Amino acid sequence: MTASNWTLVMEGEWMLKFYAPWCPSCQQTDSEWETFAKNGEILQISVGKVDVIQEPGLSGRFFVTTLPAFFHAKDGIFRRYRGPGIYEDLQNYILEKKWQSVEPLTGWKSPASLTMSGMAGLFSISGKIWHLHNYFTVTLGIPAWCSYVFFIMATLIFGLLMGLVLVVISECFYVPLPKHLSECTEQTRRSEEADKAEHLQEAEEEKDDSNEEENKDSLVDDEEEKEDLGDEDEAEDDDEEDSVAARADEERKDARHLGPPREVREDGAPEPAEDAPAQPGPADAGVAEDSLRQRRSQHADKGPDLGQV
Repeated sequence: MTASNWTLVMEGEWMLKFYAPWCPSCQQTDSEWETFAKNGEILQISVGKVDVIQEPGLSGRFFVTTLPAFFHAKDGIFRRYRGPGIYEDLQNYILEKKWQSVEPLTGWKSPASLTMSGMAGLFSISGKIWHLHNYFTVTLGIPAWCSYVFFIMATLIFGLLMGLVLVVISECFYVPLPKHLSECTEQTRRSEEADKAEHLQEAEEEKDDSNEEENKDSLVDDEEEKEDLGDEDEAEDDDEEDSVAARADEERKDARHLGPPREVREDGAPEPAEDAPAQPGPADAGVAEDSLRQRRSQHADKGPDLGQV
């Protein structure tokens, strides 16, 4: 089977074997597979084999990861055969229809799907690159690192070209917006920016108002504290005035009783006190009255002054 005639397996019943010439397990089953193929007409089944070295695309389409790999196909529905590659087991698999109990490869896993077609293309490209590498290193005798550098540069250049092609294609299919639509979008953008600016301004104003209210509350608290302090000062001044008035009254009482009392003798006559001062005369009484007036005036002057303090 090759990439050009593999569609034959889409009709009828088939058994396929994927192998490689260098695979020892594949070589062990070659004789058993040949016997099974000769008896294919008796079993009413078609038998084929695929060399993965020569047909990497088909190995990618069937997503072959181990060798040897066996597949059963019935009217385009594929199933993986995982038994031994012995003739008796293969014959019983067909005669007893054991393939009906095996889950088929459906959806993207099917070899006929678009996904596996892309996988076949990638495997084909990798196979061609491998053959080209062998041509450089074996046929031409170029060192292997030179071949690797060549493939790296080719990959970069190919990627740049593909990117350029995609840009050109997008420019060709790009449809610019009409002028009125572009203007509408510009106006919408500006209005959104204006709304954002207004929201920010409102937030700042709310923040300033809250700060002003806090400052007002702090000022009111300060004024209340000052008033409390003023009331305390007034109470202290009143107490001082009362104390000054009380002292003034005491001094007046003392002034009325200037001389100390004398002792009376047994005979009824007052006994002169030793070293007693002489009785004040009219002149001394006037001096005492003047001093009393001065004290009163001084107390009267101190009272308003203390109230002011």
